[in-house]
Amino acid sequence: MYLRNMEATQDQAILAKLLDTLDEAQKRWFVGREALRLGHGGVKRMCEVSGLSKPTVIKGVKELCSPQALRPTAGRIRQAGGGRKSLAAQDPQLTQQLVRIMAETTAGDPMSLLRWTSKSTYQIRDELQRLGHSVSEDTVQRRLKEMEYTLQANVKTKEGKAPAERDQQFRYINRLAQQYMAQGDPVLSVDAKKRERIGAFKNAGRNWRPTGQPVAVNVYDFPSLGVGTATLYGTYDAQKNQGMVNVGWSHDTAEYAVESIRQWWRQVGRREYGQARRLLICADGGGSNGSRNSAWKYFLQQLGREYGLDITVCHYPPGTSKWNKIEHRMFSFISLNWKGEPLVSFETVINLISATTTRTGLKIKARLDKHYYATGIKIEKKEMEKINLRPHEQNPQWNYTLISSHGKPPEK
Repeated sequence: MYLRNMEATQDQAILAKLLDTLDEAQKRWFVGREALRLGHGGVKRMCEVSGLSKPTVIKGVKELCSPQALRPTAGRIRQAGGGRKSLAAQDPQLTQQLVRIMAETTAGDPMSLLRWTSKSTYQIRDELQRLGHSVSEDTVQRRLKEMEYTLQANVKTKEGKAPAERDQQFRYINRLAQQYMAQGDPVLSVDAKKRERIGAFKNAGRNWRPTGQPVAVNVYDFPSLGVGTATLYGTYDAQKNQGMVNVGWSHDTAEYAVESIRQWWRQVGRREYGQARRLLICADGGGSNGSRNSAWKYFLQQLGREYGLDITVCHYPPGTSKWNKIEHRMFSFISLNWKGEPLVSFETVINLISATTTRTGLKIKARLDKHYYATGIKIEKKEMEKINLRPHEQNPQWNYTLISSHGKPPEK
């Protein structure tokens, strides 16, 4: 018989297509006929390849052997109201209990087993069974879909309470940036990127490789298996659509952040803006370049005096770092470029960053910073008094200018 010689998967594929065209009675008659053709073990075999239950196959065999049991199948197969009743009809309380369970939060019934656990369909099934309902995991899943529940991830939409001056600050930054660019002065967007562990570690994302030849990486992400941690600080010039990333192996400190800006000026800024005597920096409000970081202001003052630059800093309001241009115009493309590529060495990081580009012409330079930057540096009060810092009239807590020895007063 042909069913004896066919592979199981092929049996099921062919038979499934055929059975889909038949009604309920015709299915069991056809499967019963094949069971008779196979002889001993035919019923078991047909149950395996058809997916029908053993009683259904046996019923088909009996009906074939008793011609009087065969009836035309045109129209309705079962009588109105026939068949097994739905669980909702058998157990009216089931839906109510399911709704209650799905509505529970940490403020719900303290006796519920699901108060502090993930509501998987298996756990919901166990909870319903504990309450006396006979239900399977598949039934729970089906009922949830009927109730218009779907699997969903968290969505970041809550920003918290925004500062009253937030919109005002955005307008001020935009207006000041336009003034600087109109006069040919540089406007930098700066920020520190997420620290990256260097070594044969898994990097999120996928890239094209020969089938069955993925890059082998360490099973565990223990720091001892790597060669260090990369600290990345970037500077992005929106006018030129160019950026630079300072790749260090030390700490992300204010001194390191200012040194990154210094390296940008030495390698890029002086060439592009040789006649400029002022610089606008747009930065987040916290971290190594925070608005309350005294060391940040101290080292920026040194940089300005070193090159005769009046450095104006505008900080983004708290909770708005995603609006910093460097985030979505440079860092995001770096992450896309090295997705799925293990960062096995600092050289790999440098090369991957330098190779990042876009259709709009983005160009990025990267350099390795081998200096060690100590943490916890405190600037003495007498040193801070030497800083020539002039707050702006507009949001002085976020906007200020560090005047160099040859600078002019900032524009208000």
